[in-house]
Amino acid sequence: MSVLVFTVGIAPLELQRRIVNDTFAGGDIGAILHLAAAYAGVALVAGILKLTMNVYRGFVSERAVRWLRIALLDNFDRLMHEHRRAETQGVEISLVIDEADPVGASLSEPVLQGGLLIGIFAYMVYLQPLMALAAFAVFSPQLIFVPLMQKAINRRVSYRIAALRQISVGVIAASPLEMADGHSQHERVAHVFSLNMGIIRLKFSMNFLMNLMYHLGIAAILALGGYYVVKGEVRVGTIVAFVSGLGQLNEPWGDLVNWFRDLKVTETKYDMIRQAANNLRDG
Repeated sequence: MSVLVFTVGIAPLELQRRIVNDTFAGGDIGAILHLAAAYAGVALVAGILKLTMNVYRGFVSERAVRWLRIALLDNFDRLMHEHRRAETQGVEISLVIDEADPVGASLSEPVLQGGLLIGIFAYMVYLQPLMALAAFAVFSPQLIFVPLMQKAINRRVSYRIAALRQISVGVIAASPLEMADGHSQHERVAHVFSLNMGIIRLKFSMNFLMNLMYHLGIAAILALGGYYVVKGEVRVGTIVAFVSGLGQLNEPWGDLVNWFRDLKVTETKYDMIRQAANNLRDG
């Protein structure tokens, strides 16, 4: 189904190009209307396919979360109840209720979005290689700053998880407002707030830079495409298809970056879940 989705996703670009070219060339109105109807039909089919894929991806993700929660509960049930201190119980609650949930969200994303990117970019290369190269050059800096910013997010996520676990321990402990190490719950909540704000700043700064790269790509296509149109080397429909194609590239690229971001965060969370489960098992 992924192959079908990104194959159908390319068709609107070619239909747009033909409609615009036929319009400027004074083509037959009947043919133009047929192309417009075909465009609407393809858009409907593509929307239904993406809806089906999204529901299926959600199903796969939730099954993964269910499996992880059951595995954690089974592991905790095997522990001797007399060895389960307040700290142990607090970590268990945090693992099962909160930390397991995001793990399933990292599944089943890259095939669909990666296929869409490859298909649309290949079509752009087919239309005009130099313009496609210019679009790629504008997108390429994201391959550098996205991983760097994601590493900074991951560090804050791991610190946040550790702090939330201690808050859970404090809720169950005999003296919830003051922990044995001297840190109050209020201090831990303030620390979590600070970490969350750091994550938010990094996340939206990344989105800002990605949007900037996208609009620079549009500017490059309009400038280079306008030059080729003036020289008579391409037609206006090609420029329209490129601008639309870059817009369609931006959506799966953003989804793929979000998947990468969630994957790295999930790796951090899953590693901490595994370590916590092992520590609880070993007492």
